[in-house]
Amino acid sequence: MSLEPAAELLRYARRNHFAIGYFESWDLASLEGTIDAAERSRAPAILGFNGEFLSRPQRDPAARLESYAAMARAAAESARVPCAVMFNECSSDAWVRRAIDAGFNMVMLADPAAELSDLTRRVAEIVRLAHSREVAVEAELGLLPAGSEGHGEAAGSLTDPAAAAEFIGQTGADVLAVSAGNIHVLLAGQRPLDLERLSAIAQRVEVPLALHGGTGIESDSLRAAVALGVAKVNFGTYLKQHVLAAWRRALPGDVADPHRLLGDGGESDLLVIARRAVCDAVLERIETLGCVGRA
Repeated sequence: MSLEPAAELLRYARRNHFAIGYFESWDLASLEGTIDAAERSRAPAILGFNGEFLSRPQRDPAARLESYAAMARAAAESARVPCAVMFNECSSDAWVRRAIDAGFNMVMLADPAAELSDLTRRVAEIVRLAHSREVAVEAELGLLPAGSEGHGEAAGSLTDPAAAAEFIGQTGADVLAVSAGNIHVLLAGQRPLDLERLSAIAQRVEVPLALHGGTGIESDSLRAAVALGVAKVNFGTYLKQHVLAAWRRALPGDVADPHRLLGDGGESDLLVIARRAVCDAVLERIETLGCVGRA
């Protein structure tokens, strides 16, 4: 169990018609909450952090990437189910290379502003480096529309099946994230996928497919997508919404002892509340992926 090669996990998932959830974390409590749910479900999981958030030039003080990698690896190694650790969606080649050096076993260079020829070249270079370190690479073709301001373009662009096959052939990426009706950071409601397009992509592309924006995908549509060859689904927005709602319900206004709110591990500890909220959120969605009992 514990830390496993990401590409092997996802190839196994695709062959056996289930998907693995990438439940995006931001601290130790969210990592532990994800593992709690995965262990309870006996399901493999992908742990990790948002590379664009960690690498933002405006982030002050700067994130210590190596600390995040060590924390994710330690969390995965402690788990009783197979886990991979991912540095997700980053437009900085330098940060993706740092993530490989730091110990993530799956990385993703994603730069929506790049020309296709430039992106293809850069992804291929990352793949060569990553594969020399036994690290998997996810790439993305197509652009997800943004469900909220500040998270991309409102319109987006759908993935072309023929272009997707050519892109994978030229880059050698292990996983392809696609745009087929899924939406980034959809804060309310859910939408169906373009299953006809997704089927066409799956028929042309041999590597496992990934869907970002899992928060906003209808459950029936998601199950159908998994049957078509989707092996990885990303969830992030939904987890943070769950945590914030739990904090708003639980935060008392009259507790003077700071240890009761941070660090003593009791019922009112905000970190405990966050861990439980993440666990509950993962449990609510994980069955749609077909991975329960697969660990």
